[in-house]
Amino acid sequence: MDSARADILAAESHLQAHGWVSRRSEAFRHLPPPALAQWLEGASPDAHCGAPVLSGTGWTLNPVGNAPATGVHARWLDALEPAQRAELFADLPAPGEGDAAPFGWAHRALCRQGLRVRVSAVPGKSANEQAPVWLHLRHQPRAAVEAPLLVLELHEGVRCVLIETHEREPAQCDVGLAQNLHAHVRLARGARLQHLRVVAPGERDRIAHFVHATLAQDAHYAQALAATGSSYHLQRTQVQLQGAGAQARSAGLLLTGAHTLDQQVFSRLDAARTRSQVEVLALGNASARTVANAYTRIGAGSDDASVHQRLSGIALDGEPRMVLRPHLEILHDQVQAVHGATWGRLPEDALFYARQRGLDDTAARALIIEGMARALLERCLDGSDGPDVLTPWLDGGWLTQTIAGHLTLAAQEPTHG
Repeated sequence: MDSARADILAAESHLQAHGWVSRRSEAFRHLPPPALAQWLEGASPDAHCGAPVLSGTGWTLNPVGNAPATGVHARWLDALEPAQRAELFADLPAPGEGDAAPFGWAHRALCRQGLRVRVSAVPGKSANEQAPVWLHLRHQPRAAVEAPLLVLELHEGVRCVLIETHEREPAQCDVGLAQNLHAHVRLARGARLQHLRVVAPGERDRIAHFVHATLAQDAHYAQALAATGSSYHLQRTQVQLQGAGAQARSAGLLLTGAHTLDQQVFSRLDAARTRSQVEVLALGNASARTVANAYTRIGAGSDDASVHQRLSGIALDGEPRMVLRPHLEILHDQVQAVHGATWGRLPEDALFYARQRGLDDTAARALIIEGMARALLERCLDGSDGPDVLTPWLDGGWLTQTIAGHLTLAAQEPTHG
């Protein structure tokens, strides 16, 4: 038996011995994930997607316009070939025994392909002299049940802008998908990454995305997520600020519609002068179920650490279920920490002033919501760590069109209450 097959069997054995995510799990009790069988190949009658494995499926890595992509080294690896699997999973931690660990073991059991990307600094140039590297990572599903893997490493002093998109084309595969994706982001000393993630699954899809980020001294990581709802949709980010002066910002724009969406952001501050900022804006219609969890742990010895959590929810119509949960665990005295959660309707005074300018109700709502969404994303990707990544994407119209679709759905759905 080769080592790849042995690793897969070991993961399957661990799942059999320890079971799936417990319904008593604190992180998942509001939106329990589907059963294990739905995340493993062959468990669903739709597991063999009719889409051919064409060029463009899986991970595709592209430069952005004329922006430089100097120092980028990428390798697509086959997780069923022993040597390539060893390279793909090299230095990645085992899933462990935490509340989300079953997803990690299921990923080890099913993972068939992965991508490792390394971005090196230009020799002879200081960190301030390094030109930002622009990358666009696009993922299209290869199968109806899959477990993609991404490993991104930024060397010391590198500045990078990454646009990561997950917008599948129904023409390729018209069945509901199950995708258990894991991404590992590693920032060396002084590295800076602006990470825009756009995830728009199909209505019947079951999606679980895990981003594991590790920050060394003075590294900066900013992740802005724009996501839509589906049958089951989980976005979980775990950030470890290991070096002094490391900073992490996270913004989640959750456009749940009439479906489900669960965002979890777990941050650990383990060094002096570390900073963490988490903001969420959740928008839901009458039958939506949205959960936003922000959990931050400030470890001992984290002098002058700073934490800010702000979770907001807006009901577009009816009474959607929204659970907003900020958490702080503070094990050190010399810190600053602020958290809060609010939810309600769109402000009537803003709607009144918009209507006074001749806008109808739908246009007024769209204008206010888009303004709030833009402000949220801009606070995260504010350009302080590199060039403006948001403007070109916003000008493409994705946000405007998605908000319009949600408001149309709200107008069509019967409300109760």
